[in-house]
Parts: sequence; structure tokens; C-alpha cells
Amino acid sequence: MDLTVSVIIPTFNEERFLPKLLASLKRQSSAPKEIIIADAYSVDNTRSIAKSFNCKVVDGGLPAKARNYGAKHAKGTLLLFLDSDVVLPPHFLEKTIKEISAHRLDIASCFITPKSDLKIDKFLHHFANHYLNLTQKFYPHIPGFCIFVKKDVHQMINGFDESLILAEDHDYVARAKKIGRFSYLKSYKIPVSVRRLSRDGRLKVALKYIAVELHLLFIGKIRKDIFKYKFGY
Repeated sequence: MDLTVSVIIPTFNEERFLPKLLASLKRQSSAPKEIIIADAYSVDNTRSIAKSFNCKVVDGGLPAKARNYGAKHAKGTLLLFLDSDVVLPPHFLEKTIKEISAHRLDIASCFITPKSDLKIDKFLHHFANHYLNLTQKFYPHIPGFCIFVKKDVHQMINGFDESLILAEDHDYVARAKKIGRFSYLKSYKIPVSVRRLSRDGRLKVALKYIAVELHLLFIGKIRKDIFKYKFGY
């Protein structure tokens, strides 16, 4: 089956970063079928920027809800969920889609590399990659800023659980992996922003991720805003 890609991007007040992502999508050697912006009623120029790039704009909300809404409007056979502060290399879609097809994957993601020259950022992302790789077979995680998934698999698992406040992406891949093939791709590491690390502090963010992981392991899914999650900038 030929894979046609619908890119879905949740947004809220992303006028600063969204143009860079959309420009990188326009430069792809293999163009997506469509780009869908699921916007949580931004009060800046996010929507007008999206329309200037000929994106389809739909109403969104928190990430799980926004991704689900975007997927309902998607016409492609493969969904790609991205965060608005990602910037893709020019051959990213061409090579990752070839790898997904070659290995007959139903859900996939990429390892990460920071858009930063700081040694601490490189160390933190290197550690994260090792953890994602180590646990992918028995306790899978997937970062919400880069998720490839077959549309029929998304539909079979009823999309993202909108009742979850955090780690809805990890819940998603755990359910998807039960009915399809999952793996991390070797084609590319995806460049990711360190803006949250810079804003909140690296130690604070690292401790928060550890706390979330411990909650998932010993208490369960996170349905209350105990970690004070903030969407958008």
C-alpha cells in the first residue's frame, strides 16, 4: 500500500516557531498530502500563518484532543503528529516513509537530537535516546512531537485518550503496539527545541520527567493536573 502522509500539528500561540516548521515541510523532497493545524483558539497570528502556508486549520485543544480532531479531518493513509517547534531536514519524509514501508511498521518515531550546542543538552537527549531504545520492546514510550501511525491503527484504538493530562503519547503507543508493529527509525534523529528546558530549567524538567515516569510505573495513568502541565507559549 502506498503511504500518503497527513501531517497534524497541535498549536496554541505558536507564531514564533510554526513558520519554521511549515517552511521545512514545504522544502521536503517528498511532500505530504496535507498539513492540518489543530489550533486551540490562539490569540496571536498562528492561524493566519497556517493559512498563508495553505494548511487546513481546524479547532483543537490540549494535545490529545487536538491530535484526534486533526486525524478526523486527515485524508492520508499515514498520520504524522508533530509539535510546532520541530524543524525537519529536507529529506526527512522521503527517507522515514521508505523505512516505515520497508519494515512494515504501523507506528514509529525517531530518536532525538537537541537544537542546542550545550553539552548538558546533548547529554540529556543522549540519555533519553538510550532509555527509549532500551524500553521500546517491553515498556514502549513515544514522544508526542514525532509520531508516525497508520490511520487505520489510530482509528482501531480510538485515538488518544483525551482524559489523560500527561503521558497520553505513551498510553497511545502501548495500545497501538498491541495490534501493530512499532519501532524507532534509523533514518533520522529529529531535531527538537530546548525551549522548555531553557524556560523551566534543565534540572527541574529532568526531575519532572522522572516523577512522571515513577507515577506511571507505581500509581498509573495521570488524569489530574498534579504536575501543572502548561500547553503553548
